[in-house]
Amino acid sequence: MVRSLADKSGRLEHGAFIAEGEKLIGELIASHMRVRKVYALEGAFSEGGLRADIERVTGQEMERMSQLKTPNDSIAVVEIPERRLHDADAEHSLVLALDRVQNPGNLGTIMRLADWFGITDIVCSEDCADCFNPKVVQATMGAIIRVRVHYTALAPWLDGQRRRGMPVYGTFLDGENIYSAELSHNGIVLMGNEGRGIGAECASSVTRRLFIPPYPPSRHGSESLNVAIATAVICSEFRRR
Repeated sequence: MVRSLADKSGRLEHGAFIAEGEKLIGELIASHMRVRKVYALEGAFSEGGLRADIERVTGQEMERMSQLKTPNDSIAVVEIPERRLHDADAEHSLVLALDRVQNPGNLGTIMRLADWFGITDIVCSEDCADCFNPKVVQATMGAIIRVRVHYTALAPWLDGQRRRGMPVYGTFLDGENIYSAELSHNGIVLMGNEGRGIGAECASSVTRRLFIPPYPPSRHGSESLNVAIATAVICSEFRRR
């Protein structure tokens, strides 16, 4: 069953995902999430007192279950928590929105960044990477416990938020310099696809177009920033104010 959780269809069928490594699993066990079972090599979690069902396995068995090139000493089966979209409150806090971000490493890094900058909700288009993909889970470095990820038809959701008067920020080459722009403490920060940026449907709801300038401004270097790096710059500037 553990191997089947590598695929989204398996995760949906069993309502569970996998996490690897003693540190991450320890955090999950201590959190509000429900860890169904832990498979561990002899010696892992040796201190005892663990609030989880542990089954000892051999190194060969761990290699078969693991999704990592170099298997960890433990792997856990964790119940997928219920997430409610209305928890994403852009009226009182910052919310990240992701339009077709498909690289698992990018999504995991963005979740980790959100955690660092105190952003508890990320709203994703339905074609974004799955936040319970094993690669995403490992890249979050535990942020998956504290950051809620919601999947929805993003363009209509953004339009509804705009109609409610919520500021919707997005990054564009013709946007206002983020370092001189007026930024609010609340609202939605929309980030786009790795290669194509923000799609036209979602872009139509953006009320504030921002631009991260290169240095010096006249320099012609890289065409764009990686979406996770751009998210870090933007979140840092919002929190700096």
